[in-house]
Amino acid sequence: MVEVKNLTKVYGDIKAVDDISFTVNSGEVLGFLGPNGAGKSTTMNMITGYLSSSSGTVTVDGSEILENPKETKMKIGYLPEIPPLYPDMTVKAYLEFMYDIKKVKLPKEEHIKEVMAIVKILDVQERLIKNLSKGYKQRVGFAQALLGNPPVLILDEPTVGLDPKQIIEFRNLVKGLGKKHTVIFSSHVLSEVSAICDRIVVISNGKIVADAKTDELSTALSGKGQLLLEVEGSASAVSNAINDVYGVKKVSVTGTNRYAVDYDNTIDIRKGVFNALVKAQCTILEMKNGGLTLEESFLKLTSENQRAKGGSK
Repeated sequence: MVEVKNLTKVYGDIKAVDDISFTVNSGEVLGFLGPNGAGKSTTMNMITGYLSSSSGTVTVDGSEILENPKETKMKIGYLPEIPPLYPDMTVKAYLEFMYDIKKVKLPKEEHIKEVMAIVKILDVQERLIKNLSKGYKQRVGFAQALLGNPPVLILDEPTVGLDPKQIIEFRNLVKGLGKKHTVIFSSHVLSEVSAICDRIVVISNGKIVADAKTDELSTALSGKGQLLLEVEGSASAVSNAINDVYGVKKVSVTGTNRYAVDYDNTIDIRKGVFNALVKAQCTILEMKNGGLTLEESFLKLTSENQRAKGGSK
């Protein structure tokens, strides 16, 4: 649905975005994660056509953003970090204005009412935008992004400034929309990305440093997987049984009946470990993934990239 290929943005001697490539499949919710200043917003602006790239291409549903800007932008709903609102308009008047600007073909009154219902702003539709709370303003901005039912939604730091209750509501909204839209969700907040997204692309200093499914990011980073086990049986019997499983690199005893198993992350050893322990007549009480947490992975990725950049100067 969205293909970013060799995208680069240069400001003088500074590469804000440095030759990045990734693809977002139809119906996927992609987390675009990175620390402040990593190049997230610049990338979002290039994907949506608000900013031209120095080189590279962005293709949305087969349409390239710079070659066919009008056609491509109609396929994108964009919520920038600061929503483009007109504070002296009422919510309904603003959405009607944006509907006309976007030249939406759907039945006007019915469609706007549907969009307001989705983001839960029907109760404030006659209020001036300037009198709304931060959370409601964000919802109004989200509503304009949904006008026309675009297949792709680009959300740039959409939860900044929201309170915990509003953040939870926003998460649930994005999850629901992810069933009907392709979503790119830009953030520097790990909990947001891990709670909402199917896959995470990590950017640091303008470069992509990781691209993996949310629950596989830590494994992808380390190049090895880790399985944590609680097993009844003698330590020698358990260790010997697991060591014979193809793909296992190391078995460590971490406590009474507890083991950490390092393995090649290209191989799923769970079935082999289960069968080996059953054969050895050892009872598995618990089996779960171990390794680095998402937070540890993120810090490791970004700090290593920062050191590499500093060392190259």
